[in-house]
Amino acid sequence: MIEVTREKFEELVAEALDTIPPELTRVMNNVVVTVVDDPPQPNLLGLYTGIPLTERGDWYSAVLPDRIEIYRNAICRVCDTEEQVVREVRITVVHEVGHHFGIDDARLHELGW
Repeated sequence: MIEVTREKFEELVAEALDTIPPELTRVMNNVVVTVVDDPPQPNLLGLYTGIPLTERGDWYSAVLPDRIEIYRNAICRVCDTEEQVVREVRITVVHEVGHHFGIDDARLHELGW
C-alpha cells in the first residue's frame, strides 16, 4: 500500500480526466466527479451512479447530476508505487466515464478498462 495525499490524488484524477478526448468530454452532461476516501463496499475502486447518456430522453430535465466517485484509499491499497496509483486512477476514471456513456462492465473490460 502507498500513501497519497488527498490533494495529490485529486490532481491525479484531474489529470486522468484531461486524457479523455475533447470530443467525448464535450458531450459529457450533468455529471460530477469526486474523490471519496473509502468505498461503500470492499474492493470497489470507483462507482458511477446516475442515468447514462444512452438512456436519457426528452423526459430528462431537473435531474440531480450523475456522480462518479473515485475511492482514494481503495486504489492506494492495491498499489505499491505512485506510478501504479497514476495508472489505476486513469483506468478507474476512464472505466467510470465509460458507464456515463452507457458502456457496461463486460465491454469496458474487453476494451481494457
